[in-house]
Amino acid sequence: MTTLLRAQLFHTPGNPFTQAAALAAVADGAIAFAQGRILAVGEFAALRRDYAEAPVSDHRGSILLPGLIDTHVHYPQLPIVGAMGLGLLDWLNTRTLPHEEAFAEPGYARRQARQFLRLLVGNGTTAALVFGAHFAGAMQVFFEEAEQLGLRITSGLVLGDRQLTPALHTTPERAYQESRALLAAWHGRGRVRYAVTPRFSLSCSEALLEVCRALLQEAPGVFFTTHLNETAAEVAAVAALFPWAEDYLATYEHFGLVGSRSVFAHNLHASDEQLRRLARGGSSIAHCPSSNAFLGSGLFPLRRHLAHNLTVALGTDVGAGTGLCLLGEALAAYQGQMLQGHPLTPAQLLYLATRAGAEALGLAAEVGDLTPGKSADFVLLRPPAGSTLEAVLQHSPSAEATLGALFTLARQESVAEVYLAGRPLLKHTGFS
Repeated sequence: MTTLLRAQLFHTPGNPFTQAAALAAVADGAIAFAQGRILAVGEFAALRRDYAEAPVSDHRGSILLPGLIDTHVHYPQLPIVGAMGLGLLDWLNTRTLPHEEAFAEPGYARRQARQFLRLLVGNGTTAALVFGAHFAGAMQVFFEEAEQLGLRITSGLVLGDRQLTPALHTTPERAYQESRALLAAWHGRGRVRYAVTPRFSLSCSEALLEVCRALLQEAPGVFFTTHLNETAAEVAAVAALFPWAEDYLATYEHFGLVGSRSVFAHNLHASDEQLRRLARGGSSIAHCPSSNAFLGSGLFPLRRHLAHNLTVALGTDVGAGTGLCLLGEALAAYQGQMLQGHPLTPAQLLYLATRAGAEALGLAAEVGDLTPGKSADFVLLRPPAGSTLEAVLQHSPSAEATLGALFTLARQESVAEVYLAGRPLLKHTGFS
């Protein structure tokens, strides 16, 4: 049965970094969908004529966006959000890695997975590239919970065999066996896909990076994700461990890990030569601005990345990131670029939080905007009664001003409903 949902709506069927009119905004809009697919989107009056028999779900006063897409977030790190006063390596050694040891216990891992995934939905996220846990049992229950909820999740077992706590270390042989088993069981099952996930070069021997190469060669449809050029201290430490490598990126290139299904988180401290090589490989970058600020890692050179035609999308990077809401992450991206003299428009922020993520994750034919034929993945935002957001929207002079107010003020409390493939995952009454 076709459903019409009426609301103010925004999406970016084009790229606002390269196209002047990439934002589609309809003040009294509607989306028609059936059997999980978008049939039409546009003015409510026109769609009402075309679908005269369809029931109308009237959400005037709410704002409809495509489902948000998070390209870098850590499933085991939710409980450590807010661990202040530390740079990356100290933060890892004193707070993060000891906490991640708890995921060896499958019951604890399942409880954390269920909470984490539901909070993703509660923040309007419908697809995510999730940095997993170091334990195969924890990843098994994570995939089970993701499948049950129905989210679009790409994730994998995190690999490391040095420079971590001993409890998190694997061996190349075990890493291959456990990753291969998880990959065989879960890649392409429903909306779940697998990502080969070394933590970063600092925690991986050359033998372990060879395992990553073997996994990608044996299963060419899987993804690859890791960290790159996050802090100056990390870059120096990697250089000391890999004296043969010309730079940090070369430690991945040498093992065939830089390709069109590779998503690298951060990349703050990259040379133009590295950017050229990333673009040549077709790789994407997950920009995590709140994490970069929280750990003091630096400011992201977005303009340089775009000049090399790299796909850049947003990642919340919880637990160094300050929350799971990509609307807040977009505001942090805006602030970081303002500090560098490169203001972003609301349309560009929407693109970074939606369509760019779909492009990075190879999902652009399926999600990322509200083009007819794509999956009906969308989020409804409603300003809480008496909120600052409500007061600002009452006086909004334009569509772009409304969108800018959403990124500045809307957070989890404004997420009213979330739909994935036309099915409500979250409504005001709770999870369906």
